[in-house]
Amino acid sequence: MNFISSFLSSILTPKVKDLKKGSVPQHVGIIMDGNGRWAARRHLPRVVGHRAGVATLRQVIKTSVELGVKYLTVFAFSSENWDRPQREVDFLMDLFVDTLGQELDSLNKNGVKIKIIGSKKKTPEKVLQCFNHAEDITSSNNKMVFNIAFNYGSRGEIIDAVKNIIRDCRRGKVDIEDINEKLISSYTYTRECPDPDLIIRTSGEYRISNFLLWQSAYTEFYFTRTLWPDFSKKHYLRAIQNYQKRNRRFGRVQ
Repeated sequence: MNFISSFLSSILTPKVKDLKKGSVPQHVGIIMDGNGRWAARRHLPRVVGHRAGVATLRQVIKTSVELGVKYLTVFAFSSENWDRPQREVDFLMDLFVDTLGQELDSLNKNGVKIKIIGSKKKTPEKVLQCFNHAEDITSSNNKMVFNIAFNYGSRGEIIDAVKNIIRDCRRGKVDIEDINEKLISSYTYTRECPDPDLIIRTSGEYRISNFLLWQSAYTEFYFTRTLWPDFSKKHYLRAIQNYQKRNRRFGRVQ
């Protein structure tokens, strides 16, 4: 039975070369959920799940570059995650620094440009320095933009955008009558990126948890019960394949 399942899976799993013939999403967002539950099911500490999730992200980045995805945005640490146990938060801060340090050369050689989106408030200095270094080293790359949403919350992003627009109105840089969707988008953290075509959420949760609220007005969503550490290349390719079967009308009749 296992042989049959494995055989069918190998047949049904799409290949990168086949998917590249279709409409590959220009911008993919991912809510990487399920690390803690993955570890709990194995009677392991939550931090082990976070380490396992890094391997998954590495594969997703590699596959995104292969497919020709131009922008990849991952929800790495939300503005609400500071409320987790301090030991776990401290571990995650060290994990971000260690992982970027280990992966930076590879990402740079593969033409990946790293951008950090989110608020700098509360972020430890060692993490900020690591992020700034990664952004500087990869600033001229143009194969793919890799947005790391860290200390990120979309409502906070929108509030920041509103405040900055008001400030520029008071300074005479913006006329209130010129405020429209395009202008507001230019004040968001992702102003240099197109809106996401596809957002994937793992672990079986059916919500977007304050992730890219403004940007996802016409985004396609893909939800899977697979926990993030188990989200393999074949799962990612199936998500892209599912996206390619959809008819994106953007409110129009076709």
